[in-house]
Amino acid sequence: MIHYNEATNISDILAHFRVSTEDLQKVLNESLSKGGDYADLFFEHTINHNIALRDGEVNRASSNVDYGVGVRVVVGDQTGYAYVENTTLEDMLRAARTAAGIAKMSHHDNSLKIESTNFKNYYKIQKSWEEVSVNSKKEFVEKLNSRIFELDTRVVKASVSLSDSTSYILFFNSEGVLTWDYRPMAIMYGSCTMEDNGKIENGYSSRAYRKGFEFLNDDLIETLAREAVEQTSLMFKAIKPKGGEMPVVMGAGSSGILLHEAIGHAFEADFNRKNVSIFSDLLGKKICNTDINVVDDGTIEYARGAINFDDEGVESQKTYIVRNGVLESYLHDRISAKYYGLNPTGNGRRQSFRYAPMPRMRVTYMESGTSREEDMIAQVKQGVYVDNFSNGQVQIGAGDFTFFVKTGYLIENGKLTQPIKDINIIGNGPKALADITMVGNNLRVDESAWTCGKDGQSVPVGQGLPSVLVSKLTVGGE
Repeated sequence: MIHYNEATNISDILAHFRVSTEDLQKVLNESLSKGGDYADLFFEHTINHNIALRDGEVNRASSNVDYGVGVRVVVGDQTGYAYVENTTLEDMLRAARTAAGIAKMSHHDNSLKIESTNFKNYYKIQKSWEEVSVNSKKEFVEKLNSRIFELDTRVVKASVSLSDSTSYILFFNSEGVLTWDYRPMAIMYGSCTMEDNGKIENGYSSRAYRKGFEFLNDDLIETLAREAVEQTSLMFKAIKPKGGEMPVVMGAGSSGILLHEAIGHAFEADFNRKNVSIFSDLLGKKICNTDINVVDDGTIEYARGAINFDDEGVESQKTYIVRNGVLESYLHDRISAKYYGLNPTGNGRRQSFRYAPMPRMRVTYMESGTSREEDMIAQVKQGVYVDNFSNGQVQIGAGDFTFFVKTGYLIENGKLTQPIKDINIIGNGPKALADITMVGNNLRVDESAWTCGKDGQSVPVGQGLPSVLVSKLTVGGE
């Protein structure tokens, strides 16, 4: 097994997977032997490590290795897919024949010029996780646990975990594109349980980046510990507010869940190509305030949702979905891009080599506007301010969504007053977007460990938002 460094090249990766360009050509030719418009090979070798601490002791450490190749054949908007958990030529050819079964007999030119392609690297590392011992990781896990207890005497329990993964990717397609990627990922999570006069509350914090061992440092430990403890402490003072329809100020950062769940999925091109999305007939039309610009971006350095190229070999890019209030673009993979007569946007993603790619978000956010958050709050006579979310879900067709809010504040007569907790925000994505009346000047991309699920596949993503004032949403409270 190779260890990644700046000198690693395509020859090293081919050797890593024990294949040659001749092997790649043979497998690709077999996949197109019955016809087909397009085919690709996606090789993956992923090493995962996890270490967890609970009740003051490191009580779990695990590792997992995933290895194999997926073969895809595309005919129109249909996909034939097969995978094998090794890279022997015989088994790869067998998978290629299986994937080829979707195609009808037609002529295919077996001559193909292979071009090795290098893409910009948005996650250069200083030290790979393969070089790091369990004891070196354990030191930081124990340090976070200790710091959580030090910050507040009411802490009765803490739980800490550190996960890291390293993925070697090799990609080859029927356009002759041959490229590779080294994809690091690190997640650190800390939670605490506190007791105050018989009352129990809990809170948590996490950070996730495409970084190597340099991800771990004392500043990270301090940030995670303080966020977990402060969130938990706030909840002792928090109430469940009276529910109903009211103005909602969404704080910068994790409120980006509004974009991801309520709106982002509906912008994925497969839902629009199939006329499932509520935005299917709105391309090129004004859908919200002209101050609003919504972006899906795979080029943010070290972001959890960053990719150098997508899982179809398309270069990563920054894609404007909404520009000046107008729906400008859907998020495309190769299939939807061909359907619309456009170039792919670099949004073809898959969970692993076992899955075919489909349109998925990367880092989805709204660009900053010109308003100040305090001016938004001052506009609200009776409403809520929310800034800490745990999850959400949406119905793509209707656009209806619900989010679970961990903490926030009442807004009374233009001021933040009583802390609130454990409420739902309910609304309709397109309507909520149209009801945003003020956009803050304080965009923050949230760095927590967000994961997106779709059609049985999970991929790492990011999201962000400046503070926004939504004129009316339904708050599920008492």
